[in-house]
Amino acid sequence: MRVNYQKKLEEWIEELEKEGRRASLLLHSCCAPCSSYVMEYLRKYFDITLFYYNPNITDSTEYEKRIQEQKKLLEKYNQGEKEPIHFLEGRHEPEKFFQALKGMEGEKEGGVRCFACYELRLEGTAKEAKAGGFDFFTTTLSVSPHKNSEKLNEIGEKVGEKWGVLHLPSDFKKKNGYKRSTELSKEYELYRQNYCGCIYSKREAEKRWEDKKGNEKGHKWIQE
Repeated sequence: MRVNYQKKLEEWIEELEKEGRRASLLLHSCCAPCSSYVMEYLRKYFDITLFYYNPNITDSTEYEKRIQEQKKLLEKYNQGEKEPIHFLEGRHEPEKFFQALKGMEGEKEGGVRCFACYELRLEGTAKEAKAGGFDFFTTTLSVSPHKNSEKLNEIGEKVGEKWGVLHLPSDFKKKNGYKRSTELSKEYELYRQNYCGCIYSKREAEKRWEDKKGNEKGHKWIQE
């Protein structure tokens, strides 16, 4: 039986509202577009610190481009707000990514290689949440239809137990979360990357693009 993680999130929110308190949340962000909706949604209920920790972005130029987009979005979000969302930048450690994924380089995107990447980033977030005394931690990753929400929550629970901090369940693509993130990306003119961040996903994205161009050329030739 599949778990409804959106419902579990709403149960936590309802419980906190009954207690009359705003809990502190360390929110791992994979990128500005994905964080746009999640911050909009959660800031009503939590005191948020956005944690940018993405060792999977192996190209330093791409990493810098994405983190600047994140900072730009956060600055706009905080304009005129009495309770701003804080920002915490993690270390850029691509060597940890390569080490964690050793032997999985040839695996397809969306499988065990990605799950190992989820764990690397979520454990880094849980560790930081524990050190900072946060009530909860979670990630924006589940807003993407290309990410496995069940696996993300399973890993989040595991690393949360390991570090002694509560993982906030989520499936942010629910309630039109992904659709809203695309709308906000257009509104704030955000850079939307066409691959996850690692060299392996970039290669697969380039291959898909080349295949698409090849198919379009073939179709054009047939039409002519």
